[in-house]
Amino acid sequence: MNRFRTSKFKNTSARVSKKENWIGDIRAGSAVSYGNLIKSSYHRIAFSTDCTGILGILPLQTTDGKAVSHLHCHADVVTDFDFSPFDDFLLATCSADETVKLWRLPKLGEDMTSSADIVLGPEGCHVETLKFHPACDGVLASANGKTAKIWNLIQKKTFAVMENHGDQIQSVAWKQDGSLLGTSCKDKNLRIFDPRTGPSATQAEPIGHK
Repeated sequence: MNRFRTSKFKNTSARVSKKENWIGDIRAGSAVSYGNLIKSSYHRIAFSTDCTGILGILPLQTTDGKAVSHLHCHADVVTDFDFSPFDDFLLATCSADETVKLWRLPKLGEDMTSSADIVLGPEGCHVETLKFHPACDGVLASANGKTAKIWNLIQKKTFAVMENHGDQIQSVAWKQDGSLLGTSCKDKNLRIFDPRTGPSATQAEPIGHK
């Protein structure tokens, strides 16, 4: 007997919505980075624009491209951004200008903010990627160069620094319960860290094709 239950979604496929439900007339960009080009919370969509350092912000429930607000967030290319899982209006961004910033997005009908709530850095090189902790509010992971950091956003300082990467870090990801942090790197290794026990990887495995 098969001990694995067959998923009822096994043969499902995505269906493109009708054109009248598309969001048109937006000027999306295609910046070269390892991070996201589009991200959504339950209330807002953020996306890269064709203007350096600027993100487009849209209400989730809209089909009008003219509803786009522009967040002037960095002096250089925005490399990644992420919404807090605890606050739909809290957006973290990072950039080639070597900083990480946190933004309080306005609610419907309010003007777009022009100043960040928190600025972290400069970090000494491009900050390529970031990710909010999935289970603990006020905790954020970021990666710049060969170093991954975990930030306490309330105290505005790091409480874990993981430097033993052989090359540039390309992505970071939390385990669903937030107990472990994974990084992928240009040296073709996947590393798993337990930030509570120290800065060294608990596991490192080669990835990709040789």
